[in-house]
Amino acid sequence: MSNRFFIEASLTVGQSIELTEVVFHHWVRVLRAKLNDQAILFNGQGGEYLVELTEINKKNASIQILSFEPANRTPNFQVVLGQVMSKGDRMDYAIQKATELGVHKIQLLTSERCEMRLKYDRDQKKIDHWQAIAIAACEQSGLNIVPEVLAPISLQEWLSHSLPATKLVLAPDTDAFDIAKQATPDLALLIGPEGGLSQDEIAQANAAGFKNWCIGERVLRTETAPVVALAILNYIL
Repeated sequence: MSNRFFIEASLTVGQSIELTEVVFHHWVRVLRAKLNDQAILFNGQGGEYLVELTEINKKNASIQILSFEPANRTPNFQVVLGQVMSKGDRMDYAIQKATELGVHKIQLLTSERCEMRLKYDRDQKKIDHWQAIAIAACEQSGLNIVPEVLAPISLQEWLSHSLPATKLVLAPDTDAFDIAKQATPDLALLIGPEGGLSQDEIAQANAAGFKNWCIGERVLRTETAPVVALAILNYIL
């Protein structure tokens, strides 16, 4: 498989462009690409482009866009993931794996038991970090549509938003239901924090149209739960 890189640029077959600093550093500096080497570029607008290195300078490089492939490799359903934030590598893992499994959008949430609170100037730096993780996961997994990682809001605020008709909240110790018969191609999926959603928060979600989804007898960690849930949805839908 060719090296794949996300680039924030307009791409057209036949065009010659200069690589962005990020792609130049990764492809030319780190991977030591040479003239006439080829790679895949995608810009998140759909599809991917085969490109060839035509010029390498000390601080930049240029490529020729050779062809376009329309494949996006996304699932035939769209999941908006409401993920209550957690500290450390757990959040990185959740975003990385949710992206690989084809999540459409990730809404960061705070809740009663949320371990993390972003603060002012640090907010955007952390959000940019998580967005970069989603981009890298797309580069690795072959996806060409990058899920947007949205700035955190409270769980209560998210529940008041316009969400897909099918809404699921992971809630252990609840009655199972046949998700294969009830899920639709557009879903909202709510995952609580490491300590779980409180009973009051689950009740609020239920009042907003969320159905409790128990996916086994074990209680999953907050970073494992979206992976298992999205894998099941990929299989069913």
